[in-house]
Amino acid sequence: QVQLVESGGGLVQFGGSMSLSCAASRTIGTITVMGWYRQAPGKQRELVAIFSNDGNTNYGDSVKGRFTLSRDSAKNTVLLQMNGLKPEDSAVYYCHAVLLGENYWGQGTQVTVSS
Repeated sequence: QVQLVESGGGLVQFGGSMSLSCAASRTIGTITVMGWYRQAPGKQRELVAIFSNDGNTNYGDSVKGRFTLSRDSAKNTVLLQMNGLKPEDSAVYYCHAVLLGENYWGQGTQVTVSS
């Protein structure tokens, strides 16, 4: 099992930047997939950015070029740097991991971008 603890989030103005952090309770090198999804009210949960099990980093189309996913293995942490934020980026952001075929989710953190 793995526990995911998110930090960051809050209110930011249009065009601003924000970073989110997800700390895992175990070495992230053992986790095959790890990254972020988001869900806005009335919408389905969608991919933001994720390290996939083939070694690639995949981004949702709406965030490409603005968001960057990175990892700090020493801290068992995955970081999401968000730049050029837009009101449509407002959502609850969830950290996600896959370990031995099981899906794990963080509790979610709210990001609100004011126009």
